[in-house]
Amino acid sequence: MAKRALLVGCNYPGTKCELHGCANDVKRMRTTLVERFGFDESDILVMLDTDPSTPQPTGANIRSSLKKLINSVESGDVLVFHYSGHGTQVPPESGAPGESDTEEAIVPTDMNLLTDDDVRELVNQIPAGVTFTFLSDSCHSGGMIDNEKEQIGGGDRGVQSQTRDFHFPSSGERIQQEEEGALYGERGHRQPPRSYQQEEGYGEEERYEGSEGRRKHQISKNIPVDLLTQILSQRTGQNVQVGNIRTTIFDMFGDQASPSVKMFVNLALHQLQQGGGQGGWLGTVSSLASQFLQTKLDDQSPEDATNYVAAAEQAGIPGRKTRVASDVSILVSGCQTNETSADANPTHSPANSYGAFSNAIQTVLAQNPSPMRNRELVLAVRKVLAQQGFKQHPCLYCSDDKVDAPFICE
Repeated sequence: MAKRALLVGCNYPGTKCELHGCANDVKRMRTTLVERFGFDESDILVMLDTDPSTPQPTGANIRSSLKKLINSVESGDVLVFHYSGHGTQVPPESGAPGESDTEEAIVPTDMNLLTDDDVRELVNQIPAGVTFTFLSDSCHSGGMIDNEKEQIGGGDRGVQSQTRDFHFPSSGERIQQEEEGALYGERGHRQPPRSYQQEEGYGEEERYEGSEGRRKHQISKNIPVDLLTQILSQRTGQNVQVGNIRTTIFDMFGDQASPSVKMFVNLALHQLQQGGGQGGWLGTVSSLASQFLQTKLDDQSPEDATNYVAAAEQAGIPGRKTRVASDVSILVSGCQTNETSADANPTHSPANSYGAFSNAIQTVLAQNPSPMRNRELVLAVRKVLAQQGFKQHPCLYCSDDKVDAPFICE
């Protein structure tokens, strides 16, 4: 049985969205995989944007490393992908099929996004009998594998939670409500997702009291859409807004953009070539994207424009991928889709910073030397985070037969 892992930490050093604990999360996970789960150090690839000696966690590098991770796997093999860094939600930019909802995405160091559709595209290449565990310590990480079944969560994507009845005598009524599949506020009402404007002090340390009485400091691991457009505008010199995020990413990275971005651009170009332009779904819902593409084509020579179209079509995928019959993937997310995750800095020292979710996993494993099951671990991690005063709620997404399977492996 082969055991292999890809561990990615993005601290975004020197940027306005800098984090501090992600590299530490990855280093601790590497030690855990070796010492607890029997991974060989040579079978663990680490990518850190704080360490130039490692491959850099760009979007293209992460995708190519994931492809290598799943190559030549056989039934019984164990794969782990741990990501600690920013997450975001990309709103629909068109009326194209499959574009009715926002896409959850992780944010590589170069902003070349990896979406839930992209992860599903990769996961579908893994043969049956392999175990693939994705630990996503990022904001909006619930649902980061498109169409995966929600087992423990808040039901915030309109999916009926399959969480069973579990009981923590010391955790009180709130935990019971969470286990029943809903996130409640002080008066028992479901809380709506918060916009960027409602986020408290993004980019600044937030002080709050945990239930253990200790002062803590945290930074949200969320890049809201208006900050994402600001960053893309600065890096490209263009006026990037909701409506041309995906086309801008394609223009920045070309063939190294993700399959979901290429699919969007492919559809958009097809509409323009067919004369859909301002009259089709692209024009009525996303005129910015239409203008961007038309300008791109008009400013180029016929040969360059043809190459631009061909580049988009070359790796276009026909549509969103659905769950395979024998799904191998297990997503343990740091929070629900409509929540943010925390990067904590309790001592004001980067050396002691950590992702709240990643740290809670380490805490639970240290407290439980015996093998744990996926459901058992997620509920225990929720309890630890609640005790520490964090407001995020980790989730479990997997097929029914994986709920009580061993966490990672025996």
